[in-house]
Amino acid sequence: MFAAADAAHRTATRTMPAPPVTPLATRLFRLAVAALTIVVLVAAWYEAEMNPAQLVRDAGNMATLGADFLRPDFTDWDVYANAMLETLAIAIWGTLLAVIAGIPLGILSAENVAPHWLAFVIRRLMDACRAINELVFALIFIAAVGLGPFAGVLALFIHTTGVVAKLFSEAVEAIDPAPVEGIRGTGGTWLQEIIYGVLPQVLPLWISYALYRFESNVRSATVLGIVGGGGIGMTFNETMRGFLYSQASAILIIVIITVTVLDMVSQRIRKKFI
Repeated sequence: MFAAADAAHRTATRTMPAPPVTPLATRLFRLAVAALTIVVLVAAWYEAEMNPAQLVRDAGNMATLGADFLRPDFTDWDVYANAMLETLAIAIWGTLLAVIAGIPLGILSAENVAPHWLAFVIRRLMDACRAINELVFALIFIAAVGLGPFAGVLALFIHTTGVVAKLFSEAVEAIDPAPVEGIRGTGGTWLQEIIYGVLPQVLPLWISYALYRFESNVRSATVLGIVGGGGIGMTFNETMRGFLYSQASAILIIVIITVTVLDMVSQRIRKKFI
């Protein structure tokens, strides 16, 4: 029995195909990619001035900072709460204006419902809006309209419009074309195709995207204040520059609680529409 099994094994081994041999060009290409990756990582390490030893050398400063942050001071909680409300107002209006502008821009940049030349032009314009960070827009609008929350609203509005228009257009391009073709076959206009064939399919996704961007803009609005765009970021910047780390810790706690509550509320809203 063992002899028969051994003979069967030798027969199967002889009939098995030889393992594929990777061509030399492919192996050289993979080595070149690996070498290039290592070079890029090393160059980025030095360019970013990575120095883990500083974490050990400055451990005392970090311990002092951490000790102050572990003792939050809510003495001026009403000031922080008002600043947080201003931050929410910046995020609300920045998001609302972006959604209003993003609806037509998203539709006109979708190639399945708009002419290709028009979609190309609007997409490049939206690329420009997304490419420039809201902090840069905030600095530009601060120079134009001065310090304060209005500059923050304008910064979020322009940047978020680019993001929302892209998300909205991708949702439009993923629709089922049958309803649109049915409306077109009955003699419907282009606007009727959009209203009755496109919007009912994309509206749940649009609501989800808008809520997500609002959550993101709340976080972004807290940073805009650091450069003078209003909101709680300005208060946080003042406490950090004054080495008032306990007050800064209280501000961060208020921000975290606000973002957490908004996330819970938006999650419930999304479940009702999706």
